[in-house]
Parts: sequence; structure tokens; C-alpha cells
Amino acid sequence: MANPLRGLNVLLLDDEVLLRKRLAGFMEKEGAEVTVVGTVAAARQAARGMSFDVALLDVNLPDGRGTDLLREKVFPGTTTVFVITSEGGVAGAVEALRAGAADYLVKPFDPEELPVRLAQARRGAQAKRADEFRRGQEAELFFGDSLAGVREQLEKIAAADRRLGTNLPPVLIEGETGTGKTAIARWIHRHGPRADGPLVELNCSAMPDTLAEAELFGHERGAFTDAHAARIGLMEAADGGSLFLDELPSLGLSLQAKLLTAIEDRLVRRVGASRPVAVDARIIAATNADLGALVSTGKFREDLLHRLDLFRLRLPPLRERGGDIVVLAEKLLARAAARYGQKVPTIPLEGRARLLAHRWPGNVRELAHEMERALVFGGERGLAFSHLGQGGDLHDEWMRAGFVFPESGFSLETAIDRLVERAVRQADGNVSAAARLLGVSRDVVRYRVKGVREAQQSGE
Repeated sequence: MANPLRGLNVLLLDDEVLLRKRLAGFMEKEGAEVTVVGTVAAARQAARGMSFDVALLDVNLPDGRGTDLLREKVFPGTTTVFVITSEGGVAGAVEALRAGAADYLVKPFDPEELPVRLAQARRGAQAKRADEFRRGQEAELFFGDSLAGVREQLEKIAAADRRLGTNLPPVLIEGETGTGKTAIARWIHRHGPRADGPLVELNCSAMPDTLAEAELFGHERGAFTDAHAARIGLMEAADGGSLFLDELPSLGLSLQAKLLTAIEDRLVRRVGASRPVAVDARIIAATNADLGALVSTGKFREDLLHRLDLFRLRLPPLRERGGDIVVLAEKLLARAAARYGQKVPTIPLEGRARLLAHRWPGNVRELAHEMERALVFGGERGLAFSHLGQGGDLHDEWMRAGFVFPESGFSLETAIDRLVERAVRQADGNVSAAARLLGVSRDVVRYRVKGVREAQQSGE
């Protein structure tokens, strides 16, 4: 791993001579160019005359606070700023994070922590920049006719949020995997009064409770074996913004209880801390499970469900979205074509029919992958999606809205046979009852059933 300090221009602002000497000596040994100052005025002057890659700012100095330089925007966005604080100054350090600092270091600390923390800060900055780029490239969320009700609910939530401004109530998003819960959570954040604040996302199923607690609420130095330094949690990082908790039921019951307390009191207690910290973070939770059913089996706290269940949104699975499936497929195909620098192909009628017929167990995510795969590997022929018609789904698609006849032709006789089969099945094999359902005579039903059986026996 490359040394993250090598070749960097570093500004060190601290009035403690011994600490300055230790830090500067260590960083210079690691290959950094270090400018050492002991006052806010001197740091301000140095920043005007030189561009720094990294700035280490003590909080309390003889002529002011090092964090004032952040509020004054003395440093450009390319400078990674760390705040140095004493054990009792963590609250001030958190304020500095909100003002733009990348991280904070609590005295006394080992200088060898610095390269590790700097590498982490750089990865975080890279992820943030990549996320900004992705959002800039991200197409507007497609609602269509099938999500008109969801769109109306979202606009009402956004209007209510603007009236409240602070202490925004939680939002609960329900839907199968791949239906777009994350996209909806981002829409809520971007269209609300906190669009300029942070949006922090956590997949609750990706970590055990032992890690999730420290990740959510933060920890103090020495709180557990690997806690070499104090660190704020995601709820604090989302202060003034939104915290999206995906797959919420994955959290254990004890952690659910702590989350409930944090939501209700708007306070978080870091692991190993004696005092709580006030936090105003909007909670957006998502689940692909029936929370009511989980409550009945003791796997989810009923009080947490009641607390979350104020603004509830249900996203329908893709198979229930009718003709919007094809429109969405075309949008996803155009997006993929732009990414690969290809001309946007046209989905033929047969391909559209198969898209409508498929059950889409992976929902929008599966559809997006299908479009990209067809574009890259299938070309024009691949857009017929012949493999999606396997299993007979295509034969029943004419019963759904948005059906188009395939170019390869359509068998009216087969459709009639399948209608009769369905009626007989619904009538539990009673031919007379099936005939009443279809509005035909019993002889018609008998004839059709007999023909199907004979065809099956002959292997046709």
C-alpha cells in the first residue's frame, strides 16, 4: 500500500510545541512537506499564500478557534481537513465535521494513526465524488401510470416536510427486492428541505449487530478492542440530513430498541460514552418483509413498527405495473446505450410481449440487467427476449393490459383452450359450472377439454 503522506503539502496548526514537533517530525519522515504555525492568523496567512493537500487544525488557540478557518472557507475543496481536539472537545469536533472537516483526532493520539485516517478520508472523498457523479448521471425516477399513487404520496410528504423543516417524521418504504426502494429514499431526500444535507445509507443486512451498533451510534476511544480512536456514528453523520436504513428487519431486537429510543428522543449514545448527543436525522426505513407478520412472530418490535408507520409507501412489484414495464425497459435500454456509446435499438413487438409476460422476480433491478445484457450480447436479435417466453407465460399474456401481438403470430385456438382450462380448474373440475363461467354450453367445454387431452396423449 502506498504511503498516503508521501509528497503531500501539509499545514499543521497547533500551539503545543511538543505535539507540533512530534507530528511534524513523523510526517516529514513519511515524505510530507510540513508548514507549522501556532496561531489562527498565521494559518490564515499561510493558506492564502500556498495550496495545501492536508490541514491539521487544533480547536483552541491563543487568538481564536481553528474551526473558524472552516467557516471562513479558507481552504479549497481539495484540502483534506482534520481537527485536533482534547478529550472534552468532541462536541466541537462534530461541529467541525458539519462545517466540512474530514475527520477529527482526539489528544493524545499516536502520530501513526494519521496515515490510516488520511487514507480513510480519501476513500470517503472518492466515494462521495463518485456518488455525486452518479447522481448527476442518474435519470429522473420513472413513475409512470402505475406509480401515480406513489408519486402523489411522495409529493404530500415533501410538502409536509417543507412545512416542518426540522424534526421530520420517519418514512417506511415497503416493497420486494429490486422494486426501487433506494431510489425512492433518494427522491425523498433530494426533494425535501434537507437536500443540501447529507444522505447516509446503511444496508442493515450487511453487518452483524455487534458492528451495526458502533456503526449506527459511534463509539468512544477504548470502547472495545479495536476502538483506537473515537468515531461518530452514521446517525450523527446524518445530522441535518437523512439516514436510509435498508433491510431494517435485519437488525436484532436489542438494537431495534436502541434505534427506537434514538428516534423518539433524538439522542444517540456512542458505545462507551456516558452522555448522549443530540441528533436531528430524518429516518427512512425500507423492508422487503411484512413487518406486521414479523411482529406476530416476535422478530420485530411492535413499538418500533408503530413509530415508523406514519408515512408508509408501498412499491408494487414490476409484474403489477402493466404497460409501464415496456416504457421503463426503453428508458433503461437508452441509459445503457448511452453508457456503452451505442445507438439505442428498438424493442420489437415480440420482445415487448415477452417483457410484459415475464414475472420479474428481481423487479426493476432484473429488468435493468436484462436490458444491459441484451444490448451488449444480443444486439437486435437479443431484444426479442425469446428466453423470457419459456414456461408458457407468453401464452397467457394476452389476458393482461398492454399486450401486443408477437410478430411470430398468435394462436387463437390455444388461447381458447387455455381459457377453458382455467375455467374448469376454477370450477374444481365441474364442467357445468365451468360452462356457466364461460357463458357457453357444456358441450363446448367437453369438446375443448377432450381435444387438449388427446393432444397431450399424442405428444403434440
